[in-house]
Amino acid sequence: MSGFKLHSEYQPAGDQPKAIEALVTGVKKGERHQTLLGVTGSGKTFTIANVIQQTQKPTLVIAHNKTLAAQLTQEYREFFPENAVHYFVSYYDYYQPEAYVAHSDTYIEKEAQINAEIDRLRHATTQALLTRNDVIIVASVSAIYGLGSPDEYKKIHRKIAVGDPFERSEFVRFMVGLQFERTNADLKPGEFRAVGPAVEVMPVNETVVYRVYPENGKIAHISRLNAVSRALIDEPSEFFLFPAKHYVTPESERERALKDIEAELEKRLKELNDEGKLLEAERLKRRTRYDIALIREIGYCNGIENYSMHFDGRHPGEPAYTLLSYFPHTKDGKPDFLTVIDESHVTVPQLGGMYAGDQSRKKTLIDYGFRLPSAADNRPLKFDEIEERLGSTIYTTATPAKFELERSSKIVEQVIRPTGLIDPEIVVKPVTGTASYAGQVKDFIEETEKTVKNGGRVLVTTLTKKMAEDLAEFLKAKKVKAEYLHSDVKTIDRITILTQFRKGDFDCIVGVNLLREGLDLPEVELVGILDADKEGFLRSETALIQTIGRAARNINGRVILYADEMTGSMEKAISETNRRRGIQLAYNKEHNITPMTIKKNIKDITESLQAERERAVGLLMAVDVERAKDPKELKKLIAERRDAMEEAVSILDFETAALIRDEIHKLEEKLPAPPKKPRKPGRIYLDD
Repeated sequence: MSGFKLHSEYQPAGDQPKAIEALVTGVKKGERHQTLLGVTGSGKTFTIANVIQQTQKPTLVIAHNKTLAAQLTQEYREFFPENAVHYFVSYYDYYQPEAYVAHSDTYIEKEAQINAEIDRLRHATTQALLTRNDVIIVASVSAIYGLGSPDEYKKIHRKIAVGDPFERSEFVRFMVGLQFERTNADLKPGEFRAVGPAVEVMPVNETVVYRVYPENGKIAHISRLNAVSRALIDEPSEFFLFPAKHYVTPESERERALKDIEAELEKRLKELNDEGKLLEAERLKRRTRYDIALIREIGYCNGIENYSMHFDGRHPGEPAYTLLSYFPHTKDGKPDFLTVIDESHVTVPQLGGMYAGDQSRKKTLIDYGFRLPSAADNRPLKFDEIEERLGSTIYTTATPAKFELERSSKIVEQVIRPTGLIDPEIVVKPVTGTASYAGQVKDFIEETEKTVKNGGRVLVTTLTKKMAEDLAEFLKAKKVKAEYLHSDVKTIDRITILTQFRKGDFDCIVGVNLLREGLDLPEVELVGILDADKEGFLRSETALIQTIGRAARNINGRVILYADEMTGSMEKAISETNRRRGIQLAYNKEHNITPMTIKKNIKDITESLQAERERAVGLLMAVDVERAKDPKELKKLIAERRDAMEEAVSILDFETAALIRDEIHKLEEKLPAPPKKPRKPGRIYLDD
């Protein structure tokens, strides 16, 4: 298997070469914790890509939300097009966990809507980890939740190869054992069907069909087909089939697990009865015995994950298998992979907070007889368990927290940008008088007018959503083109606002907390921070440094902090920014570098989405109107749209995929209803 091969038109520059060298040295020496302190725009992802290539280790990148994870997946795919880069996040479009509210005696049943495409990507992730070493997985905190045993998952997979013995009934039983579903309709991932003497199957991690042709008791040849057009893609000599579910339990293990569940039930019922909790005991008895009966008959029940301790054969308190269990380990069981925690000042606290919230909810369910005590062991990992299971770890952030600073054996600074840009100049403007807020606004408007007159753009942050909305309206009244941006604004509308801002349709964005991590706006010359001396989350040292960084992509970038007094957070943020600025200025002078504002194309995802929507709607217009009148042509249109939806999903463009899905639903509404079967006299039918 070939190793990692980095593709890039750029060479490391600025602080990147020394950062790469230091981090690679640390990984090879076995250092467990290192921090890459990279300022905004310094190319931290490119640095990590170089570390991956030089260490040649399978890599897990953990991000704090799905959107950031998707962006990072795309970046790493561009850097490593020849290697396996996969996306692993929670597969729920909607998830309401099971819960009980004691004071109102309200039981909330678990309700979930699974995204089949993300489930497919999760299977692609685990299968890649078990079959190759050149793997990069970009994951959310879903990486620390239960997933099923990798040993069992790998144990019952099978290589299907030309020349292997083949007996169709045995093959069908094998597919059912892999939890594949048999169908006579079009195949979906995790389904199979018999077509004459051949068998067609769609692996759970792909959207193509494999047709297995037998002859004289052996596999004669294998065809890989396009699932929609049925066109032949190629004729591989072999392919692999893994289970359709991550939770796989052999028949013998299932019976053992059910006996263990029954034993725990009897023990728990005695405890509840001894405590006089007769209602709780009766509730638990009925529910658990119903679940046992379902599992014994059909192999599944709603909430089966709550019995995972018994199916895995774990002891009480022992952590579940997770995605981390699928990564390679040394012979003595130590993790043998690289871990990158992106935006660690946000991601680390998020990882640390998962366990406590889960246990609080489970304890109530257990106390009131809705679940057995073992349900508490269907849980995310505790933070110390996460650390035990991670390989050599690199934290990447512009603002390392106390955790990273204390834990890391090495803090690698990446302060010099390849572009030569320096951190912005900071000015503190005191605001006095009883109408301090009005004073800030008056001065800010004057500064904004100067900046806009010179062709620049402006960002300003407030403390509340209401303040952001009011300030935006006030600015408009003063003839300043402005819009507000906060969490109540829809995602697509946020993208539209930011794109229009970059294009110059308006000159100022007023925000609360969305103007921090991940916002790339090189046109911004001025950042205003109102009420900068109000200590708290939005005016902490980390928040201030991140907000100041929004002006670091423009050569004319500057920041105004409006404050009556110098807080500790302000002092630290200003000191750190000036320190970085000093290093950058000295470097540019020594190397005779003239910094230039980043030039970045203005790409509006909403324009492409709208174009895709119009194209989808256009299927029912012009020539396609005639096609849609013919049921056969209409089915072809639907198949074409499904193909386009799959293509959008393959590049992680879920917004476009969702739009196409909606259009498919509209097209399906136009399909004629299936003809009713003729009714025989004297019979009663259910739909009468």
